[in-house]
Amino acid sequence: MSNLAVTGNPEARENIVSLQAAMQLAIANGDMQPVECELKHYHAPGLYIREILIPAGVAVVGKIHKHAHFHDISQGRVRVSTEFGFDVLEAPCRFVSEAGTKRAVFAETDTIWTTFHPTLETDVDKIETEIIAADYNELKALSYTDIKGLIL
Repeated sequence: MSNLAVTGNPEARENIVSLQAAMQLAIANGDMQPVECELKHYHAPGLYIREILIPAGVAVVGKIHKHAHFHDISQGRVRVSTEFGFDVLEAPCRFVSEAGTKRAVFAETDTIWTTFHPTLETDVDKIETEIIAADYNELKALSYTDIKGLIL
């Protein structure tokens, strides 16, 4: 069993999950309008790259990734909350996030955020199944072998 699901601040993690649920409910009830963020997908041998344009004033909650991966913010300024704390990130900004990290992001300005994931797969739906945990229970159930298998 993995210890990925027990790192960071569990209360902060739960707050981010609760924020996501509240946003989804507000959209379902018509109290909040969803915003389509432009998403682009790129592939290179052994690498999947996902680029999102988050318009200024938009809040998004990210997915739970099963592995550490590289981020690049090439444009914009965002406020970011994770189980590890709060930060303001401004382009140019590059960093690696830990496996299991989930973020709440508010774009102060139009922001281009790119993530890089090692995979041999090219089908985006299959890639999501490979690199994203549906919830923290799935993440907790991963073994070291499952996680190691994500590294080429």
